[in-house]
Parts: sequence; C-alpha cells; structure tokens
Amino acid sequence: MALDTSGRIGGATRLVGVLGWPIAHTLSPRMQNAAFAALGLDFAYVALPVAPERLPAAVRGLAALGFAGANVTVPHKAGVVPFLAEMSPIVRALGAANTLLVRADGSLYGDNTDAHGFLADLRGHGVAVGPGTRALVLGAGGAARSVVYALADAGATVKVANRTVTRAEELCQLIAGVLPETAHRLAAHAFPNNLTDLAADATLIVNTTSLGLHPATDSLPWDPAVSFRPGQVVYDLIYAATPLLNFAREGGAGAINGLGMLVHQGARSAALWTGADEGELARFMQEELERS
Repeated sequence: MALDTSGRIGGATRLVGVLGWPIAHTLSPRMQNAAFAALGLDFAYVALPVAPERLPAAVRGLAALGFAGANVTVPHKAGVVPFLAEMSPIVRALGAANTLLVRADGSLYGDNTDAHGFLADLRGHGVAVGPGTRALVLGAGGAARSVVYALADAGATVKVANRTVTRAEELCQLIAGVLPETAHRLAAHAFPNNLTDLAADATLIVNTTSLGLHPATDSLPWDPAVSFRPGQVVYDLIYAATPLLNFAREGGAGAINGLGMLVHQGARSAALWTGADEGELARFMQEELERS
C-alpha cells in the first residue's frame, strides 16, 4: 500500500494498536508508526487504554472497527486468550498472547512474540544462548513465562527466583509441561535465599519484575551485598536505564535494557499484520527510538 502523501490518516488506512491498562507510557505507537512511514505502509498504530472489565468488548470490537490487529500488554495477555479462534503453539503453551491478527472473517489469531524478541535482542548484543548458558531469572509473573520458555527451549539451564517460591515452582512446572525435555534444567528458588551462590553460578541474569520502572521509589530487585562480575550479562526487561543495570556495570558485568526486546517483538507483530520484512521493520523502529 502507498502511504497517503499528505501524511494524514485516510479512508483506506488500516488500524492497529496496543491494548493495555495503563498505556500512556508506551513507546509502541511511536516506533511502529515510524516504521510504517519509512516503508510506505498505509497503517496507523494507536494506544488503546482498556480497563480490565472492558476487555471482552474491546477485543470483540477490533473486527467491527476494521482493525488489522493489535498488540496486547499488561494486564491483558492472558485475558485475550479465550477470544482466539486460533493460536500459535507458544500461546497455547503459555496461556498468554501479545499479538492479535484479525482474519478476513473477523475471527482472531493470537501469537506471542515476546520470547522471539528477547532472544533476538540478546543475539543482537552478541550474547549466545544455548546449552552452556546458566540463567537466573528474577520474578515469576507473566513476563517471566516468555523469558523462561525462550531460555529453556534454547538449551539453557534456568533457575527462577521469586519472593513467593510457589509461583516460581508453578512456572517451572508450566514450562516442563510443555517442554518436557527441559524439566531437568529448571529449578525454583526463594528470593533472596542463597542469592550469593545463585549469582556466582549464573552467566545470564534476567529481571522480569517491574522493580526499576520507577527508580525514585522502587526497591532494587537484588541484594546490594551480592556483586556482579565481569563475564556476566544482566538483562532488565524494563526499557530504560535502571538501578539494577547501573549496579551491574559497576561490577563489570554487561548490562542490557529491554528496549531491543520491545523492537524485535514489535517488528514480528508488524510483519504479521502487514507482510513487510521483519528485519526492515526492526531497523526503522530502532532508528526511531535512538533519536531520543
């Protein structure tokens, strides 16, 4: 499709967006619309604030409003699954979707591009994940599902540390249930018990909690008495500089925020909606975010 040369949304423009609550902080409209414009795609991406009690009406309304699809973020990734007519294997495994495609008949296909985005960003930073990777994942919430799935599926040994250890155990059981060959490489731990030993053994440490999103008030999702070291990589899913990443750098560890994961998961979603090249979409999204 050719982009409306006036730069305004026209009658043929296909709409996509992101459903979340709250959603005002999202960078997705900015990076998605920049990629659409750069590639001459007549698509527009908007933020869609959807309160939890209105999610069913919002999801059903996508087809009625002519949307091509949508991303889904906190707290709706699990909530949209009952509305899917078809879903990818990873959505079926994790019970969570971050990407919706509206079919021609109005039915919904669901995918989850988070695991792909996470691994793609690690590769982009020169971090290989495989049988030699010993990962420590902090948190056992929704974001941790995709991370643990991706790491385990790639061959890593994964330890999940969470303040409520039963949630870490449930996450390990979930992944072992869908990837049974990984069960012996998954273990749950109570955070911060034995953190010194867990940290010393880890080559990759991933923070999937929201601690650090508000640096002025959030506590550190770590014990400051436990130092990082050169050779380790610390990855924080929050797409900004966080106290955890600063602490990692002080110890000589590599430090990566989640901005690249946002780009790569978003590019795969956009490729599903538009048919455009995922690599080109990612390039233009990254360039747009680097302008700030």
